[in-house]
Amino acid sequence: MGLLVVLLCCSLVSGVFASHLQGGIMTFTPKGRNPDGTIRVDFRYKESFRNGCHREFYWNCLQGNCGSIEHFEYGTIDNDPLGDSWCQAEGYMSRSISSDKPFDLQDTSCCWIYNSNSASSWLLLTHVDLGTRSDIGFPNRSPVTTILPIIRVPRNCPSTYTLMAHDPDGDRVRCRYGVASYSECYSCYRPPNFHLDESVDPAVPSCNFGEYRPQFLNPSPPHGIYVNASVGHEFQIPLRAAATRDRIYDIKMSGPLNITKTLKNYDSNTGVIDVMITWTPTENDFGEHIPICFIAETASGYQSEMRCIIVVVVNEIGEADIECTDTTMTLYISKSLVRGLHENHLRLNDPTCSVTSNGSHIIASVSLNSCGTKLEETENDLIFGNKITSFDHPHDVIIRKHQIEIPFICKFPKKSRLSASFKAHKSAYLFTEAGFGSFTYLFEFYDSSAFSRMINPNSYPIEVQLQDMIYMDIQVQTSLSTTQLFVESCRATPNDNPSDPIYYDIISNGCIEDETTVVYLNNQTDFRFGLEAFNFIGNYEQVYISCTVILCVAGDPSNRCAQGCTNGTSIGHHHRKRSLASQSQRHFISQGPLRFARSSSGSPGSNRNLNLNILVVAVAFIAAVSLVCGVLIYKAKMTNIVKYETVPSADF
Repeated sequence: MGLLVVLLCCSLVSGVFASHLQGGIMTFTPKGRNPDGTIRVDFRYKESFRNGCHREFYWNCLQGNCGSIEHFEYGTIDNDPLGDSWCQAEGYMSRSISSDKPFDLQDTSCCWIYNSNSASSWLLLTHVDLGTRSDIGFPNRSPVTTILPIIRVPRNCPSTYTLMAHDPDGDRVRCRYGVASYSECYSCYRPPNFHLDESVDPAVPSCNFGEYRPQFLNPSPPHGIYVNASVGHEFQIPLRAAATRDRIYDIKMSGPLNITKTLKNYDSNTGVIDVMITWTPTENDFGEHIPICFIAETASGYQSEMRCIIVVVVNEIGEADIECTDTTMTLYISKSLVRGLHENHLRLNDPTCSVTSNGSHIIASVSLNSCGTKLEETENDLIFGNKITSFDHPHDVIIRKHQIEIPFICKFPKKSRLSASFKAHKSAYLFTEAGFGSFTYLFEFYDSSAFSRMINPNSYPIEVQLQDMIYMDIQVQTSLSTTQLFVESCRATPNDNPSDPIYYDIISNGCIEDETTVVYLNNQTDFRFGLEAFNFIGNYEQVYISCTVILCVAGDPSNRCAQGCTNGTSIGHHHRKRSLASQSQRHFISQGPLRFARSSSGSPGSNRNLNLNILVVAVAFIAAVSLVCGVLIYKAKMTNIVKYETVPSADF
C-alpha cells in the first residue's frame, strides 16, 4: 500500500505577527514516462489568503530528488470581496522526476491570519512516493481533498462538517494533526475541545437550515457522489439554496483551476438562489479525481452545510454511469447497448420494480433497501447490488432469446470512525426519471401535529412509549411546478426492509388501514400523517416505517395520484404500459427506527443488540464520505465493453 500523506498544514507561534495566509493543500498524480525516460508527475495545490490572491508557495525540495518544473499555471478559484475578503487560488505544476524514489516538498514562512492563539508561522509538507504498488501494479497516487478557506459556525449551533477525503487507489484515508517531531509543523498547537479551530461566529436566532442558515435544495447534488466529466467538454453543477430569514448573497466554491460560477436567479420572495458551476477539463486533467466543494452564505455571514463531490475526468464519455448516495443508487445505460428492447422488457431483482428511460438512456433508480437490492458483506466493504435483466413476458419462467444481465453495485468501506452510537437517520432520497428529471423525497418525524419542529437526526433511534402519537411528513422536492405527490402505501416492519415477512399495513392502495392513523392538511408536494405508536409481538425492540411513493402530473385524471384510495383491482399489473409523462415509478423510502422505552422490570432479556441489518446500513451511512461505486455490465451474456457517461440534463 502506498503512503497516504496529502499535505500537513499547521500554524504556530513565532516572533513575527502578520495576517494573510489561510491554508494550503497539495495532491499529486503520476502521468507516465516522458520521451526522455523521466517520470511526469502533476501537482495541484491550493493556497488561500486574506485580501487577494498572490503566488506565495514555491515548494522547495526538502529531501530526495524532486526533479524540475516543466510547466506551471496559476489562477484564482473563488474569492469573497465582502466580510472576510478571502481568496483561494490553485497552482498546477508538471515535474519531471528521474526516479520513483520518495522525496519531500516543503514550504514555510509567516504569516497566518490573526487568530485567538497568536499563531503566525506556518509549514506545509508533501511526501511523494511514486513506487509501483503491489496490489494494483501502478505507481502510487495521493488522496485528494479540498475545502472552503473559511467555515462559519454560530456559537449556539453545534455543527458537524463531513470533509472530502478520497483516494483514487482505494486506500483508506485518515486525517490527523501535524506532529512537530516529524518536522510537519513548529509547535503543532491543538485547540481544546474542537477538531480544527475554536473560533465561532456569534449566536444565530435559529439553527434550522433554510431559515437564517441556507439549505441546499434539489437539483443540488448530494454530498459525496461521483460524477464523470470528459476532456474538452463543459461540465456543469446546478446549485440551488434557500434562506427565508436572511438574504443569500453568494455560493462559495473550492475546485480546480478555471472553474467558474454564474448567478442564474435570485427570488427575493422565496429566498431561493440558483447558481451554475461550470468547468471544462483539459488534457492535463485526464485521469484525475477532482474534488469540488461548495457552501451557500448569507449577507449576515450564516452558512449552509458544506457539500463536496468527486469529478472523475475521462478522455471520452462512454455509455453507462452510476450515481451512489447513502440512500439510493441510479444506473444510466445507453440505449445503444440494448437495441430492440423497451424498458417494459427490463426489470430489477424484484420483478415489481421496473426501469424507465429518456431519449438516450435506460434508467434504473432504486433505494438501497428495496427492489431486491442485496447486501454483501466482505472484510472491508459493504456492497449493495442489484441487476437489470430482460424478459419476453412478465410471468415467463424460461427464455429462448439471449438474455441481458446488467449487474450494478455501490460499495461502502466498513472502516470508519465509529463512536459508541451510530446515526441511523436516513437522509434525502434522490431519484431520476424521464419526464421528471431529478427529484428528492424527504421522510422525517416531527414532535407534534403542528409539524413545526423536526426531530433532530442525531437523536435517532427515536425513543417512544406505546400509544404515543408519532408524526411523519413525506415531501418531494422537484424543479417542476405541476407535480403531485401520492403516498400509495406505508407499512411498519421490525427491520429496515420493506419486504420483511413481518409487517403491519398502515396505508394500502392509498387507503388508511390503521384505525389510529390521522392525515393532516397537506398540499400537492407534502403528505403529513400520524398514528399511535405500537410494537411487534415477540423479541423486537424497534419499528421502521417504509412507504411507496409516486410523483404525478397534477390534474391528470388518468394517473395513479388522481385515483386515490382503491381496492387494488383497478390498479393493474405494475408492468402495465403507462404514460411516462403522467406519473413516475413507484419508489420505496423508509425512516426510523422507533425504539420503545422499557422499564427495568420490562427488560426483554439479554438480547439487546441491534439487528444486523440495521447495523450494516448505519455503518454505510457513516462511511458515505468515502463512497465508492462501480458498474459491472452484461455478466458473461454480452460482449459489449461498457464505458461511463453522464446523462445531459437536457434529456429530461
